[in-house]
Formats: sequence, structure tokens, C-alpha cells
Amino acid sequence: MTKTNADHQPSRLLILGALGVVYGDLGTSPLYAFEETFNPLHLLAVTPANIYGILSLILWALVLIPTLKYATFALRADNGGEGGIFPLMALVLSRIRLSSQWRRWVIIFGLVGAAMFYGDSTITPAISVLSAVEGLEVLSPQLGAWTVPLTVVILVGLFWFQHRGTTQVGQVFGPIMFLWFMTLGILGAIHIFEQPRILNALNPWWGVQLLYSHPPQVFFLLGVVILALTGAEAMYADMGHFGIQPIRLAWYRLVFPALALNYLGQGAFILKHPTATHNLFFQLVPEWSVLPLVILSTLATVIASQAVISGAFSMTAAAIKLGYLPRLRIDATDDHHRGQIYIPVINWLLLVTVVLLVMTFRKSSELAGAYGLAVNLTMVVTTLCLILVARHLWRWSILQIGLVWVSILVIEIAFLIGNALKIPHGGWYPLAFGGVVYMLLGTWRQGQVLLRQQLLQANARFSLKELLSQGVARVPGIAVFFSPLPHTIPPSFIQNLQHNHVLHQQTIFIHLATANSPHVPLSEQLAYRVTDVGIYEIILTSGFRDRPDLLLALETCQHALNLPLKGQPMSFFLGRRTIIPTHSPGMTYWQKVVFAWLYRNAEDAMTYFRLPSEQVVELGMQVEI
Repeated sequence: MTKTNADHQPSRLLILGALGVVYGDLGTSPLYAFEETFNPLHLLAVTPANIYGILSLILWALVLIPTLKYATFALRADNGGEGGIFPLMALVLSRIRLSSQWRRWVIIFGLVGAAMFYGDSTITPAISVLSAVEGLEVLSPQLGAWTVPLTVVILVGLFWFQHRGTTQVGQVFGPIMFLWFMTLGILGAIHIFEQPRILNALNPWWGVQLLYSHPPQVFFLLGVVILALTGAEAMYADMGHFGIQPIRLAWYRLVFPALALNYLGQGAFILKHPTATHNLFFQLVPEWSVLPLVILSTLATVIASQAVISGAFSMTAAAIKLGYLPRLRIDATDDHHRGQIYIPVINWLLLVTVVLLVMTFRKSSELAGAYGLAVNLTMVVTTLCLILVARHLWRWSILQIGLVWVSILVIEIAFLIGNALKIPHGGWYPLAFGGVVYMLLGTWRQGQVLLRQQLLQANARFSLKELLSQGVARVPGIAVFFSPLPHTIPPSFIQNLQHNHVLHQQTIFIHLATANSPHVPLSEQLAYRVTDVGIYEIILTSGFRDRPDLLLALETCQHALNLPLKGQPMSFFLGRRTIIPTHSPGMTYWQKVVFAWLYRNAEDAMTYFRLPSEQVVELGMQVEI
């Protein structure tokens, strides 16, 4: 192998990997996006002018949003190499000096974007797999009765296999998606060759003319066009897995050309067959090849679904670390890749929701009304945060921001208005689902703040000197207490002294902090000090993508603090709190009830931090909030 080839090989592998993970959702949009524009609900006649206009809107939307916004600019706004709603929100909060009011709005925007992402995580598997299986109807209309059962079986299988991880399966995702995009491009090119006049759609004037000539339907049309953009957010959200260049190169070299060719090919086909708008994608091939195309498209939609499921796991893990969700059980499915995780609760909640969606809507055309709105809201939130990044970190002028970001924002808001008109036709679902998720995220965050305030007020009555001056007996061994805030006395420590009247010879207060960056180097994670004779305080700061290792942290500190850990019994004292909702100020009573329920069902600290059960002592206490 030459040196040049060796240098390029990792990049090619990453490009192939990006095809399998980043572009699954965008890549399966041709299954339903263009066809949906001629849904009878939209009252758009199948005429050459309308075909050119719709294609022009789709193609230029692909230029402005995935190409300009994401591939060109958004990929520059990385937080330690990571992208997505939570990393972007953390970047803005940590790197930009904002007033408390602006910080509050950034958090609200971030939580809205995250909530909508979860909504998208339920719709994408449902609409993608359903639209692929519907291709069987082209072979025989009688097979339509099997569409929903087959879709449910495929989805149940997909979610059931999540606990085994995606590392091995992921190795074949890239080649399958490469074959998929090549198929998209070739099918489109064949029909473009038969109807070359379809290339008129490259002229943006056709799109402008369509909107101008159909004023009552303008926003309806924009609400459908955005279906071609679903999955664009993954270009930014999955940056940490593959890096900027592989994502950009995959888009420019294969994904964008393949999508453009296929949409043009679909337009060319209905120019020749104006009545063939049902299952349009599968009519691009002769009857003998419909079944292989259904199989390939089903594989592609499963891969697209896998991408959003994995994304939901990653976002949940980040939300837990940043304090927006309670602790949940997180299983590592690959010892060598820390991003490969499985969260059982999220997996089964997604499965139940997705299956209910399929059984309720039953057709991809019915689900199209629910799709788009969640994606669109996430896009708008990302743009608003990127405006702050461009202004304060990139030092863009007001003119530059106006020309680029405000223009993009206006286009996305126009799409959003179009999607809002679909609320009666299924668009209510992502709003309802996202509203519930937003409520849970906000309630947990607010409840944690309230709980800390109560604990601090209770602790304010005690000082370490007073507690130690009461003639407390010292016993051999090491005791570790967890503190909710740095430089404070852990409530479990106070309880232990009050009930057992003993103090271990080596007592450690440990506070777990989360940085606004995805990863913190090991050399920067630990800060420690001696607070009194035999009492030490350790602050362990990890990134929101890191899993804190308490035992490793203690081993690291023993040399710096001269802690004789080896050969001594060690106990971890954990507080098991029972939350009692009250009508006091701070939160509404129903939110306190929800917070208490979330707190009660959170993963216990012993399991979450993988502490040896025989060394754990739990101390119960009631806290009124």
C-alpha cells in the first residue's frame, strides 16, 4: 500500500461509516417526501409547472439547509468535537457571557429542541419502515393488509436487538447505505435521461412561481417540502462520531448528488405518467425488481431508525449528566467505544410509542402530517443558538448574520408555519409528545434546584467544627460521603454522626460535577483539599459524555493526599431521600408530585456508579419541598 492510500484509508472508512449513521434519515426521505406533495389533501394538480416548482423547492431547500447551514457553517460550532442540541447549549452557556435572562432563554430553547428530538425519534422508525414495507402493494394490492403487521414485526425485532449493541451490525450499515445511495442516483438518472426536460426544475424561478401562483397553499406546500430535509440535524448531532470532513465529503460526493438525481427522476416519471403518484418511488423500477428494492429500502429504513434510536440513547445520557433527567440504567455495549450504550427504559418506551403510532396511523401518508414539525422546531432552535455563536465566538458582523443566519431563520420559520397548519392532520402528536418530554426535563431540573436549596438550609444549622467538637469517637476504616454541592457538609455525614456518633479515621467528602464540555482529560478531573484532620474533600469533574469512575478517582487521590486506602475497610454512605411534596413556593404542587415520582424511580446511586454492594450503607431521610 502506498503512503497516499494509507493516509486516505481512515478517511474513507469514516465516510462509509457516516453514510450508515448520519445520512440514514435523509437518505430514506425519497420514499415519501415527493409523493406526499401530490397528496389529494393538498389539492395540487399534477402539471409540468407544479412538478418543476415542487422539485425546485426541494432541491434548493437541500442547498440552503443541509449544504449551507449544516455542512458549511454548523459543523464549525463544535463543543470539544461534539455537536447537537445539548453540546450546543452547553457551548453557548459556557463560552458566551450572557445575562441571566438570556441564559434562561437558551436553556428553554435547548430543552424544546431536545424534546422535539425525542418526538422525532418515535416518528422516524414508524414512517420510514412503514413507507418501505408499503412497496409490497406495488406487487399486489392484496399485500397491503400485511403492511402494518410486517412493520410491527420489523420494529419489534429492531428494538429487541438494541441490548446487543450496534458495533458488529454497524460494520455493514455503511456498505448497505452506499448501495442505497447508488441505487437512488442510478434510478433517478435513468428517468432523467428519458425526460431531460425535468432539468428545468433546477431553475429556482419555478419554485418562486409555484408559491406565487398558489397563495392559499403556500405554507401547506412548504410544510410538505420539509419532509425532504428530515435527518439534516444528524449532520450536526453526529459530528462527534465521525468528524467534520467525513460528514462533509459524504454529503458533497454522494448523498446530495444521489438525492438530487432521485427527486429529479421521480419528477421525470410522473411527467410521463401523471396518474402514477401512489407508491411513486417503487414505480421507478420494473415489476421484477420491486421486491429486491423493497428489501433494500427496508434495510435502509431500519438503519435510519437505528441512527435516531442511538441518538436518543446518547441524548439521554447527556441529559442525565447535565441534570435534566434522573439517573437511569445505562449499559455499555462495547468496551472499546464509550459512545456505544443501551438504556433499557428509553428503548422500551420508544418501542411502545412507535408501535402505537404505526397501529394508529397505519399509513406513511397519514404519518407525514405528524412528521416534519418536530424536525422543524429542532432546526429553528439550532439556528437561534448558532446566531449567538456566530456573533460572540466567530465575531461575525450584524450584516453577515443578517445575510446568512437571519435568511436561514426566515426560511425555517416559513417551513414552521407550514408545519403548524398540519396540526389537525397529525401535527398535534409531536407537540403533545414534546410537551410531555419538556415538562419532565424542566420539572426534574427545577426540582433538583429546590431540593438542593432545602438541603443547604438544613445544613446551614451545622458547622464541621461544632460537629467534631462533640467528642465523637473515631473508628478505623474509610468512609465516603457524597455531597450535592462543593464545599458543603454531606447530609448523609450529618445523619451518620447524629445516629451512630462515630467518625471514621479517614473520611472523604466527594462532589460530582459535570462540565459544559463532552470530555474532561483525566489530569483535569480531580481537585482535592484537606478540610480537617482525617477529613478530605474531592471534587470529581467529568464531561457530559463521560462516565465518572469513583474507584479510579479515589485510587488517584490516595497518592496526592497520602490516603492509606489499601488494607483498610471502605464504606460508601448514600442518602436515600423520600421527597414529600408540599404547597410551599418554588414549584407548582403537581410538578412536585411528578418530581417525587421521578426521584423515586431513578436508578439508585450504588448501581449507577457501580459501587460494590457489600460496602454501601444507605441512610434514609425525608425532605419536604
